Amino acid sequence: MKLEICANSYQSAINAQKAGADRIELCSELSVGGITPSYGLLKKVTKTITIPKNVLIRPRSGNFCYSNKEFQQIKIDIKLCKKLGFNGIVTGVLNSDNTIDIKRTKELLEITKPLSFTFHRAFDCVKNPRDALQELINLKVDRILTSGLEENAEEGIKLLKELKQIAKNKIIILPGSGINLNNVHKFKDAGFEEIHTSASKEILNNTIFFDNTKQTVSSIKKIQKILKAIQNA
Repeated sequence: MKLEICANSYQSAINAQKAGADRIELCSELSVGGITPSYGLLKKVTKTITIPKNVLIRPRSGNFCYSNKEFQQIKIDIKLCKKLGFNGIVTGVLNSDNTIDIKRTKELLEITKPLSFTFHRAFDCVKNPRDALQELINLKVDRILTSGLEENAEEGIKLLKELKQIAKNKIIILPGSGINLNNVHKFKDAGFEEIHTSASKEILNNTIFFDNTKQTVSSIKKIQKILKAIQNA
């Protein structure tokens, strides 16, 4: 089972590589669910991180129904990440009724090729996950990052298992949110090919200017312990 680390900074990406993670998903601002990283971070990571690198493309926090201008921004960011040499794109677009925006997703898939395409946790907002799964299979999306429509993947593991069974080998179901040393064996035992976690720790910061949002970084020790648990499960 592969371990993907959700890296929210350059240091998190470095720590993931040092710890032996299989892949990173680069993003910024995990406190709001993640948004597209800055150009500076993207360029620095592509120059120094050698493990496979996917990048989250999300122009803002909030819902996943985007204006035409926001959608254009998404396309520009995908093209930039292709030029910089990333391995895959992680994004997702919904209609106003929280169904998959098939037309726009298809357009993003075409722009992304030949990179891998992960439909991110916008999937956790859909009302009918089984129908949405089939739509993404038909579109030939590579994987779906999901918590099983629950607050975390452990709570959603029943649906995750069902989606995996329906998907067969046509698409990868990538469980994410709240996976840690204490529950990783449940996903290994269920036969998932990949899991997604930030494996983060809080950084002490006594200087607060705007709010009290906790600053975190992916932990080398936590990643190594999870990898060991995967190997021993």
